[in-house]
Amino acid sequence: MIKNYIFSGLRAKAFFCLLLSALGLGVSAQTLPIGGQMRGIEDFMRRKQLLGMDSSRTSYMLRPLQLDNSIFASDSIGDGVSKSTFRKELFLSSNGQIAAYLLPVSWVNQYNTSHPFGSNDGSMIPSRGFQTQLSTGVFAKLGPLSIQLRPEFVYAQNRDYRTLSESGRSYNGFYNRIDLPERYGNGSYTKVNWGQSSVRLTFDPISFGLSNENIWWGPGIHNSLLMSDNAAGFKHLTLNTSRPAKTPIGSFEGQLIAGRLDPSGYELRGADYRAKSQNWRYLNAIMLTYQPKWVPNLYLGVDRSFYVYREDMERSFKGYFPIFSATLKKGITVVNETETIVEEGINQDQYISAYARWVLPESKAEIYFQFGRNDFSYNLRDLMLEPESSRAYTAGFRKLVSLPKKDTYLQIGVELTQMQGSNTYPVRAQPNWYLHYVAAGYTNKGEIIGAAVGPEGNQQTFELSWVRGLKKIGLRFDHLNHNVELANVSDGEKEYWRDFIFGGQYDWNYKKFIFNSQLNYIYSRNYQYLNEMTNNFSLRLSAIYSF
Repeated sequence: MIKNYIFSGLRAKAFFCLLLSALGLGVSAQTLPIGGQMRGIEDFMRRKQLLGMDSSRTSYMLRPLQLDNSIFASDSIGDGVSKSTFRKELFLSSNGQIAAYLLPVSWVNQYNTSHPFGSNDGSMIPSRGFQTQLSTGVFAKLGPLSIQLRPEFVYAQNRDYRTLSESGRSYNGFYNRIDLPERYGNGSYTKVNWGQSSVRLTFDPISFGLSNENIWWGPGIHNSLLMSDNAAGFKHLTLNTSRPAKTPIGSFEGQLIAGRLDPSGYELRGADYRAKSQNWRYLNAIMLTYQPKWVPNLYLGVDRSFYVYREDMERSFKGYFPIFSATLKKGITVVNETETIVEEGINQDQYISAYARWVLPESKAEIYFQFGRNDFSYNLRDLMLEPESSRAYTAGFRKLVSLPKKDTYLQIGVELTQMQGSNTYPVRAQPNWYLHYVAAGYTNKGEIIGAAVGPEGNQQTFELSWVRGLKKIGLRFDHLNHNVELANVSDGEKEYWRDFIFGGQYDWNYKKFIFNSQLNYIYSRNYQYLNEMTNNFSLRLSAIYSF
């Protein structure tokens, strides 16, 4: 009997170890934070794919990437960058199923001389003066279970500057439709948040968990229509692929989320301003990418999202997962007076986009495009006749030109983002992107979670850089046309607020440090839509230290 008990225990222990090995072998579920101090590393990884040196076959249209299932699957990717750059081993069991790591320290600093400038900076806020973000953490796993604790601390001097509401005109028609504060209070700003933290169960290639991480969907480098790191990360349940899942017809990546968008907590004042609910909004979104087996290096994708105040949503499958509803609006009541789309009695807003990215390793180049709709078509006839109604898009091109020195290139990049509505508005109401009279806009903690250019804005970007590994010395020019809907009309002509941005970038790595720096001069015409020109300098310095 004792002998049987001992053997039963040994068999149970062996089975348990085998189960852990089968479910979690080689899968850590540690993610690579998107944007911020990681942007230079992401750029380096993406260039590797253009050079035909990325065997992971990831589309780079679903991020964050998981460290062990990305280009780092081969450990080192050159220029001193490897898995150990992103984690220091504290403990590792002999079978690799139990582990603990210390994550790098990242420090981002920014200074604006005249008024807020900056985008895709996560939990940092639009502010004037000095601002800093500090982050580090730990990562641990037990078989398929992983815990990543990576909080972020943000401090902003938040100095005074003239805001849009102080320009003498009423813009409450705009601010009544979005939670987008011009300024985060009248003094300094300090906040600690969960940052890039998560708890996951990963059964490669599927991962399920609770996360507060930033998400980026789509091929864009500077703007993405539905998901980006322009705002702070938000709490969400996620079901996603941990790597491209291979099938007989090609590879797939995907993510399904159910999340919480929090209010900013800051309100404007004015006779026409309408106070918003300070409750949170429910977000349901999905994305899917496909890499056809027959067309190497072509990546196709689609995403869709819905958001609604928690108190307004149905307590049903359809209420929790509206993403599975029909994409045409036939039978839906449209209230034109307020441009509010009421779908079967639910005050919710929705977006959809499709995109493609084609990598051309033989030319060391890539082209990409994303096209989205805010107001869905009534039926197929409507879709065919006016596909441009309520549309927005991003398009880009990047190429590497070999230089005489080995592994050294000239990088040329162009990206265009158009959020301004099409010319169908004189005969057809066209809801603005990210605005909604009832659901308070597509924001988290007061910042847009989609394209940083914002509602009714347009941006053109040109970049020319010398690159070698992680090292980069470059010039960049941007033309940013702020929300065209708010422009003044003078002598029959609209006075747009335009920014002409001339910038330089210097990225370098040295031993255990990775540095990133940017200096921008911003010349603003008709700043805050007034007949006034301003000059602004923006300096950004960040560093990563690997233990």
